Amino acid sequence: MALSACNSGDPKSASNPSSSRPSTTPTAVSPSPSSLVDAESAAVLAAYSNSWTAHTEAYSKASSADTDLKKNTTFEALADIENNLSAMRKAGQVTTGKPVLHPKVIKVTDAKIPTAMVKDCVDTTHWTLIDKASKRKVPLPTTRLVKYVSTATLEKWGTKWMVTKLAAQDQPC
Repeated sequence: MALSACNSGDPKSASNPSSSRPSTTPTAVSPSPSSLVDAESAAVLAAYSNSWTAHTEAYSKASSADTDLKKNTTFEALADIENNLSAMRKAGQVTTGKPVLHPKVIKVTDAKIPTAMVKDCVDTTHWTLIDKASKRKVPLPTTRLVKYVSTATLEKWGTKWMVTKLAAQDQPC
């Protein structure tokens, strides 16, 4: 979240304290700690959601080419997705539809490299694996969880949050 300041456009009025015109520059107010936490949580959720959007797009064509996957996803998370994409290409499979996400920021830690944890309930009811050539649904194990808990680890690199790890849990939600 960014704040911007405005003035009348007259450089003299901004730098001359004796100017008789009232200042049009807003007074800077320090954000409260809770608003900083809310802003960080919002940034974490945005990065997480953007990563999933690109992830879903990549699965729809079994390739991360021409997607924004690498803009918010890296390290282990990216490697896992790329491995899945490779297996999908070899099997001639892609996905249709989209998962429904319900992410919540569990923790944000301030450190030399800030980290965040996200817990999600991923609903894959309408995210279907299909055979690319025949467009037929690929049979999946009946014991497979359709709605499952997923966790993500993110790191803040400069001003940007990056998903570094995604882990599907063997736990329904």
